Amino acid sequence: MCLASGDAANSRRYEIEYKRQMRSHPTNIITAMLEMLAVFGSACKDVETLDGLSKIASDRGKWVEGHSLFQDIRQKTLRAEKRGDPLAMAQYAFEEICAKTLYNLSGSAAPFDADSAFWVVPLGVALGRELGFDDPSQVTALLKM
Repeated sequence: MCLASGDAANSRRYEIEYKRQMRSHPTNIITAMLEMLAVFGSACKDVETLDGLSKIASDRGKWVEGHSLFQDIRQKTLRAEKRGDPLAMAQYAFEEICAKTLYNLSGSAAPFDADSAFWVVPLGVALGRELGFDDPSQVTALLKM
């Protein structure tokens, strides 16, 4: 369904329905996230927050913990930016978006940007490129042709 740019009421209804669907059936993004976390867990040097994300993603009751884990990852991101480390910046950008997505899927108050889940795979592919993966399907089976 395409919406006319001036149709704010329909746009809002579409957004509400999308969020409801994502909260009730998040398995595809969680499956892709867990797959990428496993790939990166064996390819990255810093696995502390990757492991934390895997534990949280594996238990729907813990998704709300994504908010506090995001805060920890954000501190890592700022340090990586300060030292100009492109691999670490790619890793933490991926981790941040995973933490935001998990928190949003928990249905808790004050969610992060609604499009967070959309960025999990693209940022995972970007991290894969930084790690030397030539084919995006090496990062997630969602991209196998």
